[in-house]
Amino acid sequence: MFDLDASMVVIENLRRVATLCGDALEGDTALGVRNGRVRFAGPRASLPREFAAAARHDAGGRLLTPALIDCHTHPAFVHARADEWRMKLAGASYEEIASRGGGILSSAAHVRGAGNDRLAEATLHHLRALRAHGVAVVECKSGYGLSLEHELRQLRAIAWAAEQAGVKAIGTCLAAHALPAERRGSPELREQYLREVCEQILPQAAAARLALRADVFCERGAFSVEEARRVAQAARACGLALTVHADQLSHSGGARLAAELGAQSADHLEYSDEADIAAMQASGTAAVLLPGSTFFLRQERWPLARRMLDAGLNVALSTDFNPGSSPVCNPAFIMHLAVTRLGMTPEESLRAFTRGAAAALGLDGQEWGCIQAGSRAAFAIWDVEHEQELPYYAGSNLCAGVITCRGWQD
Repeated sequence: MFDLDASMVVIENLRRVATLCGDALEGDTALGVRNGRVRFAGPRASLPREFAAAARHDAGGRLLTPALIDCHTHPAFVHARADEWRMKLAGASYEEIASRGGGILSSAAHVRGAGNDRLAEATLHHLRALRAHGVAVVECKSGYGLSLEHELRQLRAIAWAAEQAGVKAIGTCLAAHALPAERRGSPELREQYLREVCEQILPQAAAARLALRADVFCERGAFSVEEARRVAQAARACGLALTVHADQLSHSGGARLAAELGAQSADHLEYSDEADIAAMQASGTAAVLLPGSTFFLRQERWPLARRMLDAGLNVALSTDFNPGSSPVCNPAFIMHLAVTRLGMTPEESLRAFTRGAAAALGLDGQEWGCIQAGSRAAFAIWDVEHEQELPYYAGSNLCAGVITCRGWQD
């Protein structure tokens, strides 16, 4: 991790720069950064004179890419769920584990029982792990609190941990992740929780600027299409951007709902079909694919990534880092799954973790996830010669560091 605290920085001795917005730069290449923005990218011999007195960082002859953007994570948890993993290996389904009080409710119980310091430190540990694997921007969801008090605790822990870890966090309120244990057993209790989400949790998370987005799990065993629409409409009234956990375990209607609402993204999409893809394309809703969870849950159905790309959808990849269905903090492994299981090319997989992910979060594609004049000074350096090697070395952490320069988040 390299946080360069200087207004003028030159990153030099680069073997190759994958810009993600044009041709790669090869040979003896340098970047010139001023006030957190790229001002020059090209041959070191052509570096403008204004950088003569700039601070220098030697990249060691490595590959440089934009820092990765992980656009769907659940990092605010305090307890591994390896015991549930053994149940999965023995044949239990996701829904069966949840019905026994496991799954999301297990994580919620541990979050509620943890002190603020423990929750914050655990979240910091997880964000540092993501940064160690090349990530500088992380979308971070709540959803393991499932009450006003504990959802806000999660979001505060995320904000603190992100500052300490040196990453940009985009907070997402996922209070509509599951019904909490105390709100199960009757339609009246279910309605009470939906009202708490819509009338208390979302407005307070938005007012405190702890969340910029809202998410809802639209799936059997979670929330119906009508309930998800209600949550989304309440979130929009608070000024929050929208995303939807959609079609992960069944053809739930979540992708079609995301398109109807003009959501920034629909995420998972294992069971989405051609009509859903067409609706998302028409609405400009991004497809965020999470093959780590498909792999970890040993599901047989994978999202139709190739058809999505061919239809012109913006496709993003993410780790879905969480303790239950994707305890994976290595984006390069997710890229490997995208190439080997989803039919994406190595180049498409990197774009999906940079420019594609930026678009899925509503970030300016001229500033985030690319390297050009005016883009943000957040980079990853890699111990490989070419970006196609990132998904090739399955499971290895090839990141030699993330470089950020003063002012990169401003």
